[in-house]
Amino acid sequence: MRSPIRTAGETWVEEPLTRFIDDARVRLVLLLESSGRVLAQHGFTRSVDVMSACALAAAIHASAAEIGRQLDGEPFTTLHHHGQARQIFLGELPTARGSHILLTVFDDATSIGLVRLYFRELCKRLAAAAPALSAATPAPSFVDFESDLNRNLAKLFGRI
Repeated sequence: MRSPIRTAGETWVEEPLTRFIDDARVRLVLLLESSGRVLAQHGFTRSVDVMSACALAAAIHASAAEIGRQLDGEPFTTLHHHGQARQIFLGELPTARGSHILLTVFDDATSIGLVRLYFRELCKRLAAAAPALSAATPAPSFVDFESDLNRNLAKLFGRI
């Protein structure tokens, strides 16, 4: 049985992510803000794994975007790595609430072509589902990053 998507109070991401997971047949998924704050996860069993993956995904995304700007004048918005047993796909999802990052891990049950196809559909679905950012919604603060991350991980793993 497939483990459920766990969100940090962002219910608008559940339906689009569920469809992406089912359609693309991926094993692990993280949806996070560009700051590294986790919004939703699927397939992870330990919060330390989520925390590590979020930090790495945010850093890789920021680095790749800057390398793209330096090389081509445009940031790289998607990355793919093909390992021996598993593959990783990292992509940027623009929404009304800002850009988000999707990190997904998959194996030979699917292909990078299917992941990219369903990623484009996920971009459209999340953009349509995202509530507008209100003036009352505070921007992410790097000062409170660790406490925000710990609180969101506690929500994701049912400790709050």
